[in-house]
Amino acid sequence: MTQEAHVTQGPLTTEAGAPVADNQNSETAGLGGPVLVQDQLLLEKLAHFNRERIPERVVHARGAGAYGTFTVTRDVTQWTRAKFLSEVGKQTETFLRFSTVAGNLGAADAVRDPRGWALKFYTEEGNYDLVGNNTPVFFIKDAIKFPDFIHTQKRDPYTGSTEADNVWDFWSLSPESTHQVTWLFGDRGIPASYRHMNGYGSHTYQWNNEAGEVFWVKYHFKTDQGIRNLTQAEADRLAGEDPDSHQRDLRQAIERGDFPTWTVQVQIMPAADAAAYRFNPFDLTKVWPHEDYPPIEIGRLELNRNPENIFAEVEQAIFSPAHFVPGIGPSPDKMLQGRLFAYGDAHRYRVGINADHLPVNRPHATVARTNSRDGLLYDGRHGGAKNYEPNSFGGPHQTDRPLWQPVPVAGATGNHAAPVHAEDNDFVQAGALYRLMSEDEKARLVENLAGFIAKVSRDDIVERAIGNFRQADGDFGKRLDAAVQALRG
Repeated sequence: MTQEAHVTQGPLTTEAGAPVADNQNSETAGLGGPVLVQDQLLLEKLAHFNRERIPERVVHARGAGAYGTFTVTRDVTQWTRAKFLSEVGKQTETFLRFSTVAGNLGAADAVRDPRGWALKFYTEEGNYDLVGNNTPVFFIKDAIKFPDFIHTQKRDPYTGSTEADNVWDFWSLSPESTHQVTWLFGDRGIPASYRHMNGYGSHTYQWNNEAGEVFWVKYHFKTDQGIRNLTQAEADRLAGEDPDSHQRDLRQAIERGDFPTWTVQVQIMPAADAAAYRFNPFDLTKVWPHEDYPPIEIGRLELNRNPENIFAEVEQAIFSPAHFVPGIGPSPDKMLQGRLFAYGDAHRYRVGINADHLPVNRPHATVARTNSRDGLLYDGRHGGAKNYEPNSFGGPHQTDRPLWQPVPVAGATGNHAAPVHAEDNDFVQAGALYRLMSEDEKARLVENLAGFIAKVSRDDIVERAIGNFRQADGDFGKRLDAAVQALRG
């Protein structure tokens, strides 16, 4: 019997398969009497209902997703030996989950917040997860600061509300955030839909080819639908009228056959360039200017199938930047290094130790062969096979070929700040971004920032926050200062 037949045909049953005689009335001690403990259908339904929710994600809780296809359009074998990238025209099934960062599971879609971009490639060498955002940079450069940063974006432990004081106190004391904050409060801070925004791997990753040569790479997904954004006023109205706007738009577009697509590009840096590059190439608060490393088109991503069940396939979907395949690996990016642990640990806590067994998470183009056994919801898939390695009973064995190439390291252990390169500082790229904007874009950026900063209660935090933008660009800081003072009276 197929799963569909099990669900939709025949009599209603209990979870154990027994037929249900009456699903309208609970069992009582006589007409009008108290309900009996022996009514196991009632108890089973209530107990299951109480457990229908798993802990929501601390970040990226609010999301939507779809399945799709990635198609290679350029030969990249000179840079990577990953099989799913091995020939032009090759296609790989994917699942992409979009999300907001700070909002909880019931939050509105149309808000000023980065959008998560979590893409799973179901490759023949295992699942490859690329976990990024709709911005090429982030607020911080070291994962040790991430819990503190997110605490400022979430509800205050005393007031129970998101507090401007907390947000701007942290940002003003973390000047490295100036670049991302400039992005966030600019025109692209509130995408009109998930279809009308770019995606980025954000981090720097390693590619390595058959000869063992190493390259550093950044991923870009450029929307073919065109960039469309919302003003703050438009977003405020839409969030109130249709909190599910982005999720609904994505689902309906796919239902009518209007499949969204993205042109996939990479920036490639030979490993030897990294040490002397003008910016730290592993700093998540920085971009690689396109004049230094022009984006190269390598593929096309299309979303063409909606999930059948949001909970099973979107809420329980798991992604980890530690899910690499041969030819692709990590970089010394300190934010990425922390996420290699944190994502998998979050999934083991939130979904369970066997979350990788769920249909949306397990490999689709190959079979996982591990010695992991037991735990919550273990399905016995290994039968009586031995659960250790090495063994002489035909069990899985190591390949002796690492997925990525080693990176040279030297020096004493310690709590080191990231290396500083020739043009590194916390403000240079934020200033460059501001100067790229038109006068109308600058005016909207200043208006958006001023409206939020003006809510801060302490003058020292206000001055510190404005000071960061003043260091990025004198005109930027001057205009922002005037706008904030006008609002604060």
